[in-house]
Amino acid sequence: MTSQGFGADGEVRAFMRQFQGLLRRMDVELGPEDEAGEPLVQVLTDHLGSAAERLAVVTEEVPAHRLVDADIALEELAASDARARLIGIGGGDMRHHFTLGDLLQAGHHGQGHIPVGQVDYLRLDTGPRPEDTRQVVTAGVRLFRHGGVPVAVRVLGRNPHVGRESAVYEVLAPERDVAEALVTRLREVMDERSVMRGRVITLASDPYGPGLAGAAFVERPALTADDVVLPPGELDRIEHHVVGIGHHRERLQEHGQHLKRGILLYGPPGTGKTHTVRYLLSRTPGTTAVLLSGGALQHIHAAAKIARAHQPAIVVLEDVDLVAEDRSLTMGPQPLLFEVLDALDGLDADADVAFLLTTNRVEDLEVALAQRPGRVDLAAQIPLPDLDGRRALLRLYGRHLFGEDALSAAAERSEGTTASFAKELVRRAVLGAALEGTTPTDHHLATALDELLSDSEVLTRSLLGVRGDETAGEGMRDAYPDAGPAPFSGPSPGLHRGRGAGWFAYRPRP
Repeated sequence: MTSQGFGADGEVRAFMRQFQGLLRRMDVELGPEDEAGEPLVQVLTDHLGSAAERLAVVTEEVPAHRLVDADIALEELAASDARARLIGIGGGDMRHHFTLGDLLQAGHHGQGHIPVGQVDYLRLDTGPRPEDTRQVVTAGVRLFRHGGVPVAVRVLGRNPHVGRESAVYEVLAPERDVAEALVTRLREVMDERSVMRGRVITLASDPYGPGLAGAAFVERPALTADDVVLPPGELDRIEHHVVGIGHHRERLQEHGQHLKRGILLYGPPGTGKTHTVRYLLSRTPGTTAVLLSGGALQHIHAAAKIARAHQPAIVVLEDVDLVAEDRSLTMGPQPLLFEVLDALDGLDADADVAFLLTTNRVEDLEVALAQRPGRVDLAAQIPLPDLDGRRALLRLYGRHLFGEDALSAAAERSEGTTASFAKELVRRAVLGAALEGTTPTDHHLATALDELLSDSEVLTRSLLGVRGDETAGEGMRDAYPDAGPAPFSGPSPGLHRGRGAGWFAYRPRP
């Protein structure tokens, strides 16, 4: 550059530096909305009072199901500083892949201008209702003072497409111990303000990798004891073990007794094991409940951590027999069932956590449970309903639509069937009346039963848990010696009034 019109090169450069300093000062004074395009390293350096690229980065990983908790906690910590601000990171797609240290070094060494940019958000659920949502920061930097010391926290969202299963929180502070103290406090506030506390949630696998996709919230059921069919006294026994121990935790701890407990509900399919679980959830408002089923059981250790941090808690493990011999869902040589048992054993004895296991094939679990004594301390059978039980099921499902004689006749004809069968029978009777444009009558109930007991519905009966042939019946009697004989061939144990069917719908909201 010549001196024509501008003077010497040194004077021009001096003017440019002064002008650049003025622009930076204007950006700082005007606030974050006017920072777009300014070098990120300079903004962080100005805030921290130290060269940002020379500071150590303290990293904290946040799993998918804790993203909302972390966002709430970080916002609350930042809110203590009236001058706190949130900025984004520019630089294109690289901001989603580079660590904070990489971004700062790149900008410092002139390898690329990493500017301040936009903040990215993701809407996540905070509860079971459609309106229960929160906009969570997935790419941005919070600048504030913690304990009077300036800090910067960069949020790098999870990206399973590139193998990043968890979000990453990167903390910068003039002193490393300040950054580590902030991370410790962040964890504490995450547990204190957790949206999962006292809720019913499910954990779902990520379709793009082996990690968690996050937590889905489920409405807590609302059932009464009259809605459950079990042998006399059995519901009280289960409820005392699950609910009673929690109610009397202080007295038990006073006498040196442990609170952690495992309950196994076993019996043929369709008899109401899950419905019993739903009743127990309805009896424990304010208790955190984590529901796992099938392949989601691989997340048992995450569920145990949630239960430990959000006591009192219940962890429901549906159909654990399905993973009793499945080695494909674990990195080690042992079946996933052993991972479940290890998780049960990993919690402290004084943890107010109940593990509820359900199974249709108790023989697949007995050996494993016997090898790990003490994990399950109550086994409760949920058997096929007897005559009185079937009559009560039809009465409750039918909501007084049918006469007592019709109910008794249907109950007698449906010996050996399940609660699921009774539920479907009533529905078909009501549907038949609806198709005719009339009110349901005893005739519709009898017609629906004829249809369900016909040869053409053999598979349907099987899907409803009914064992229709001698081979299946013998197998059922071997597995459940107290469940009664094969369908339509003899009596089964006594039950009392109530309802005993219903699959818990683990359906995340779209």
